[in-house]
Amino acid sequence: MILSVSDLTKSFGDKVVFKDLSFQIREHEHVAIVGNNGCGKSTLLKVIVGEEPADSGSVVFAKDSTFGYLAQYQDADYPGTIYEYVYHAREDILLMEDKLREMESDMKTVGGDDLARLMDSYQKLSHEYMLYGGDSYLSRVGGTLKGLGFTEDDFDKRMSEVSGGQKTRVALSRLLVTNPDLLLLDEPINHLDLRSIEWLENFLVNYSGAVIIVAHDRYFLDRTVTRCIDLSDQRAHDYKGNYSAFMKQKDLFLLTREREFEKQQKKIEHEKKVIEKLESFNREKSIKRAESRKKVLDKIEVIEKPKEADKAMRLSLSPLSSSGKDVLTVTDLSKSFDGTEVLKDISFEIKRGEKVALIGDNGIGKSTVLKIINDIFPADSGSVRIGAGVTIGYYDQEQHGFDEDNTLFDEMQGAYPSLNNTRVRNVLAAFLFRDDEVYKKIRDLSGGERGRISLAKLMLSGANFLILDEPTNHLDMDSKEILEHAINNYDGTVLYVSHDRYFVNQTASRILELRQDGIHQYLGNYDYYLKKREEIRTDFGISKKNAEETMEKASAGSADDWKKQKEEARARQKKEREAKRIEEEIEKKEAEKEKINEEFSDPATARNSARLNELTEKLSLLDEELKKLYDDWEGVYGE
Repeated sequence: MILSVSDLTKSFGDKVVFKDLSFQIREHEHVAIVGNNGCGKSTLLKVIVGEEPADSGSVVFAKDSTFGYLAQYQDADYPGTIYEYVYHAREDILLMEDKLREMESDMKTVGGDDLARLMDSYQKLSHEYMLYGGDSYLSRVGGTLKGLGFTEDDFDKRMSEVSGGQKTRVALSRLLVTNPDLLLLDEPINHLDLRSIEWLENFLVNYSGAVIIVAHDRYFLDRTVTRCIDLSDQRAHDYKGNYSAFMKQKDLFLLTREREFEKQQKKIEHEKKVIEKLESFNREKSIKRAESRKKVLDKIEVIEKPKEADKAMRLSLSPLSSSGKDVLTVTDLSKSFDGTEVLKDISFEIKRGEKVALIGDNGIGKSTVLKIINDIFPADSGSVRIGAGVTIGYYDQEQHGFDEDNTLFDEMQGAYPSLNNTRVRNVLAAFLFRDDEVYKKIRDLSGGERGRISLAKLMLSGANFLILDEPTNHLDMDSKEILEHAINNYDGTVLYVSHDRYFVNQTASRILELRQDGIHQYLGNYDYYLKKREEIRTDFGISKKNAEETMEKASAGSADDWKKQKEEARARQKKEREAKRIEEEIEKKEAEKEKINEEFSDPATARNSARLNELTEKLSLLDEELKKLYDDWEGVYGE
């Protein structure tokens, strides 16, 4: 055990952030703290490291253990350079190194017993120096800085000259080279590009110490943690597995909890009616029975109704009409700004019903492609052809067409007068506008809030081709999942740009990667893209020549490769269809089991031995059928 948190409670004024939190972190364990905005994730980290006092409870670290904490915002006041700031993170190693050099110098001037004693001390210190990683410390400092997006030219920049985002990256670099027993990271990837995020993922996967992470990047959590602590309802709920496993378990937990709640409520209601009936007899014996039942009822630990997203918030996207098969054809598209070429000879097609993600490095021109398609920018050359019957709904975060004097509620109702008040409120709530916030004026909204209301309007537009630029920005995890569900069940066509890899993984049927040499296509989601993508390492240790050779290999796409991808996609779709069929059959059998179990609890059944035998046989048969179905389901994914 590296950390023990017991009965931790924290409030700000009248607002309770969390109450009676208890959990332990074991050595080498990688844990995510998850939950919606405002649930107290960052506050919990601050309380653990002592930056915020707890109202009650305790935080205990293992004896002689070390921890390192990365806050969301950094303001390092350091007079030296970036490199110096990170290099001096381990003064203990630097002091050992200085002492070893001093000993080496002394060896030249002493002899006899003094030399023997000095050699013995030197050997012991050298061993300690190696244990602390002193021999590789210099390369770790440079490698960590490069991994987190700094070039060697950046190393000599003074800390006073760098931006807030760069300071966070430097602080993260300094923290990682200290190699503490426990890392506590609050939104560590906020200022990292995709390559740096992937580098950090690999670093954490191989990190031998314990890690606690707060992050909104669900794909990052999927790759780096093996346990999730969910801060819901001011409590800590513990789940084994990565983020995806946590979500499945949480759904099951909520469903089970809801059933337990409903079952208990029925029992309580039944008991109340029995008590009321006994009291109505108004006899001594019946009143005593009623009192006895009341005492039992008072001792029941009432299950709280689980809080979950209202199922009415599940957005249903329905195009008003269907488009032709050919939705979009882009041919030899080129664009420059102020003499700088952004796009050159870009070509691709999109067919009806596809969900296509356009990805690529920052600044490569992804948003420019979307703007050209929507006639916001003219292309320098090439063509964009929109298919027959295509109606476009475009989201670009630069919101136009609002009535600034409208409230959010009026804006939505004015755009869609057929929606009733409940539906309007549910759609707004799905995009984080709840309670009295629906009466905020458009003119008073922040940029992020304007983006969310634009997305809410677009989701109900009836367009059959949605073009979205970073649609998950400014959304919390619940809202992202609502949007994912809506897109996955949308009958139209979608083209979007997103840096949210989990969102891409959940929604994309095809990926277009925009590179300097054009478009590279992958028939699958983000996991499939990673599997097929050639890794181009830019870490030091690989020569420029090798990196260029790797780049050439990665860029060499052939017709055979594309054909192979299509065959693999067809095989994968066949497996998915078979898995879905089995899952539906499992659900049906489980429902039959539930009905039998309900009949078992019926007193009339309990008195009918023949019926009990019949139900027992049915239950046994269902269990055998379910075992085979589960085996078949595992077989589909195990092939």
